[in-house]
Amino acid sequence: MSNKIYPIGIQNFEKIRKDGYFYIDKTALIYQLVKTGSYYFLSRPRRFGKSLMLSTLEAYFQGKKELFEGLAMEKLEKDWIKHPILHLDLNIGKYDAPDSLDKILNEALLGWEALYGSREGESTLALRFKGVVDRACKLTGQRVVILVDEYDKPLLQAIGNEALQTEYRNTLKPFYGVLKTMDGSIKFGMLTGVTKFGKVSVFSDLNNLIDISMSERHVALCGITGQEIHDNFQDDLHELADKQKMSYEKVCKELKDRYDGYHFAENTEGIYNPFSLLNTFYMMKFGSYWFETGTPTYLVELLKRNHYDLERMAHEETDADVLNSIYGDDQPIPVIFQSGYLTIKGYDEEFGLYHLGFPNREVEEGFIRFLMPFYTRYNKQEASFEIQQFVREIRAGEVDAFFRRLQSFFADTPYELVKDLELHYQNVLFIVFKLVGFYVKAEYHTSEGRVDLVLQTDKFIYVMEFKLDGTAEEALQQIDEKHYAQPFLSDARKLFKIGVNFSAKTRNIERWIVI
Repeated sequence: MSNKIYPIGIQNFEKIRKDGYFYIDKTALIYQLVKTGSYYFLSRPRRFGKSLMLSTLEAYFQGKKELFEGLAMEKLEKDWIKHPILHLDLNIGKYDAPDSLDKILNEALLGWEALYGSREGESTLALRFKGVVDRACKLTGQRVVILVDEYDKPLLQAIGNEALQTEYRNTLKPFYGVLKTMDGSIKFGMLTGVTKFGKVSVFSDLNNLIDISMSERHVALCGITGQEIHDNFQDDLHELADKQKMSYEKVCKELKDRYDGYHFAENTEGIYNPFSLLNTFYMMKFGSYWFETGTPTYLVELLKRNHYDLERMAHEETDADVLNSIYGDDQPIPVIFQSGYLTIKGYDEEFGLYHLGFPNREVEEGFIRFLMPFYTRYNKQEASFEIQQFVREIRAGEVDAFFRRLQSFFADTPYELVKDLELHYQNVLFIVFKLVGFYVKAEYHTSEGRVDLVLQTDKFIYVMEFKLDGTAEEALQQIDEKHYAQPFLSDARKLFKIGVNFSAKTRNIERWIVI
């Protein structure tokens, strides 16, 4: 049995080192960071180790050499100079009113002013911050280090409330602007967050900030690489294999399928989700640990507000400008990518295009399941039951029962969901067949509002074509004309060809024919 103490939910470097928690040595990367630049911005999904990275930087700049004993930093750093640190954690607040942010910033400033003094006439939050930086530098004789954790939390919580967003932006812009105006008194500054929210408006004056979110040499700063797993978790992997009655190779593959696959720059190694990985080793079983600790409601609202075709998510193409852009009503993809629900799957160098997709099975299955109640009348529990029934019917060859159940997914659909009926029907089918596809082999292609779909079980093959305001006969005819069933004609399994028509008038499946 592994004797590691896993640092699940522990984001304080000093606590990890003093209390004997397991730590993967990232200090060589941190040393490189502080020696090659002064101001950084890093965007990473939640629970990816951003807070721990900032805490490690804090310990380093406090000159706490003893905490780095046995780590790469111990050999690399010779000077160990103690700097004044201003560490702002915006993760702690609940931002639901105009003064919510002011209260958090005021509390941080009061703490810093208790250490470095205050001055009359510093009437605004930004002026007080500027004064603190100036005095901290003069009083200690060392330049200041500024660390901001989850800089975008207020903006994220205010999605959909434009007035509140504007209020927060107007507060944060001059506050963060101090990083530039007080450059001479600052040794190092780093801001982290989930999104690149307001990078233009909040950081517009901060052209000295290096964004390393898509930098190849910084991809492993947060998260865990495959090499780090094999270097640090051999015993854990064997124990997990034993507990799950799987081979060592199968366990490694399962871990990779479930938790690997985050690519923050083109042509770089995949990064494993650290939260899910550590939880898997702690519990000694697989689970959707990362997904279940956060609900991406704001992302689903963005998708719906933008009438987004969900099928595109699996193979979205975009360029660096979009991936690096801030949240906007017209473009949900940057926020979904930055939040970790999509990642880079490939890169077309000639055209500078990124191919996006779900990073791994945990995210894909979790996200699709989460979408269901937003697009149908079923809640989470009901939806899980319905999908289970769908899978049973498909495995048993019960085509009519399957389609009657599918009809119920379109029944009583609220009118506001179906202003774009064709898209709504596409999206519901995408969700249903994607979820069914986790248990049954599913391949589908969509074009111009049509879905041609193949489902395969050990006994049956289903080739389906859907029409909107056509006829089931036309759909069936298309299967033959386009030879959709051709690849399966010599297969021993029973083949069903199914034509389906969807009616705009009834807003439901009107008829299906099976041959």
